[in-house]
Amino acid sequence: MKRRGMWFLPETPDVIAMLAKQSRVTLEGVDAFARWSTSEGDAVDAEAIRDAEHRADDCKFELRRALRASFSTPLDSEDLYMISERLDNVINEARNTVRESELMVVAPDQPTARMAERIAVGARHLDAALAAVVSDPDSATSEADAATRCSREVEDIYRLAAADLMDYSDLRSSTGRRELYRGTLRVAEHIVSVSERVWYAVVKES
Repeated sequence: MKRRGMWFLPETPDVIAMLAKQSRVTLEGVDAFARWSTSEGDAVDAEAIRDAEHRADDCKFELRRALRASFSTPLDSEDLYMISERLDNVINEARNTVRESELMVVAPDQPTARMAERIAVGARHLDAALAAVVSDPDSATSEADAATRCSREVEDIYRLAAADLMDYSDLRSSTGRRELYRGTLRVAEHIVSVSERVWYAVVKES
C-alpha cells in the first residue's frame, strides 16, 4: 500500500525473540523434570512439566503464525520452523516420560535423577545457543556442542543403569524402570537433534 509517497512493507515480527521465548519455557519444563526426578515423582513437579508443555505449544504456534506473516527473517524460515519443532520434542518427551512413570507406578530413581540433571544442564546450553544464533554464531555453535556433550553423558549413565537392571528379580519392576530410563534418554536425544539443527542453520548462513 502506498500513502503520501511512501511504501509500507508488511510487518516483520521478531521471530528470534519468539524462538527464545519457547526455549525459555522449555528450559523451565526441563528444570521441573530434573526436580521431579529427584523427588520420587512429586506431583507438583509433574504438573509444572505439563504446564510448561502447554505454554511451549503456545509459543510454537505463535512462531508458526509469525513465520507465515513475516516479510523476511534473520534465519531461513525453514530452519526456524525445524528448530522450534525439535525443541517442542524435548518438552513433549519429558511430559511423556512422566506420564509413563505414573501409569506404570514406577518412581524415578538415582540413575533417572543423574540423567535428568545432565539434561537440564544441556538445556541451559541449548537456550544460550538459541539466544546467540543470530548475534554470535560462533558462541551459538559452541553452546550447541556443550549441549550435545551433556546429552552424550546421559547415554553413558543410561547404559550403566540398564545393565544393572539385569540383577532385578522382579520382571515387572525391571521392565517399568527400563522404560523410564529409555524415556529419559529420548529427552537427551531430542536435545542433540536441536543442537544439530542449530549447527545446520549457522553453516547455511555462513
